[in-house]
Amino acid sequence: MEKPGGRAIVDTNIQKYQALVEAVRCGSFTRAAHNLSYSQSGVSRMIADLERDWGLRLVERGRAGVSPTGDGRQLMPLVEAVCEDYRRLTARASELRDLDAGTISVGTFSSVATYVLPPAIRRFQQEYPGIDYELLMGDYSEIERWVAEGRVDFGFLPYAPRTPGLVCEPLLSDELRVVMPEGHPLASHAAVRLEELLDDPFILLERSGDDEVTPLFERAGLSPRVRFTTWDDYAIMSMVENGLGLAVLPSLILSRAPYRIETRPLAEPVGRKISVVFRAGSLGVAARLFIDFLRARDAV
Repeated sequence: MEKPGGRAIVDTNIQKYQALVEAVRCGSFTRAAHNLSYSQSGVSRMIADLERDWGLRLVERGRAGVSPTGDGRQLMPLVEAVCEDYRRLTARASELRDLDAGTISVGTFSSVATYVLPPAIRRFQQEYPGIDYELLMGDYSEIERWVAEGRVDFGFLPYAPRTPGLVCEPLLSDELRVVMPEGHPLASHAAVRLEELLDDPFILLERSGDDEVTPLFERAGLSPRVRFTTWDDYAIMSMVENGLGLAVLPSLILSRAPYRIETRPLAEPVGRKISVVFRAGSLGVAARLFIDFLRARDAV
């Protein structure tokens, strides 16, 4: 609700505190009145009301302007704190009101978009049905760039971002598993050693030069026979189904795979951390609340 002229109606005492803070800051009732869109007499009267209410003289009024008395100087930090708390309160209320509308933009890759986001969005919509969502599918380097440039509110990465100024909050762990066609000899193993993958053609999941599997072989001093490279998880599963080779993929994307394939853990288990990444200080209240939904155990 607003008065004519657009100035919001605020609590009367807060008005008086704001008038006192501004008059002392400006050293003038006239300048304080201009900054607060009050009359000069109104500012003077509000401060006089405080002095009467508290039984203290708060400011000196003279040719040199307005200055705090000794009592006024002692009280000013507390009055300023009340005004700042009120500012933060109204800002927070405004943010919550904005949850009735708006868009959350997310940079993501296929496994998160398929298995993590839908249940979280469903829950979030139950409380905030006015929010819309924009999901941008990309490779890891694209997602990091979108976050850094502000193209999306936040994104997902399976590694710590390389771009300065980005915040990284771990969300979930995702185990890497060996993928093979149904009936493959390795399907009889409870777990598979890396060296057992060297006899078959290998299909590598790679996104813009980033892959999580090659370093595993390099650390073991092994070189798989990479015959195919693609950025699409589902294309790899289809190729494995058709006997074109073996692969190592994250378990998240394999959870409801519609292909005739089998998976086994690596003999030395290897996992990856999927994190939420965003620019420091950039998250709006809707995006922050949505991330909290993602972090809830029953949301993913």
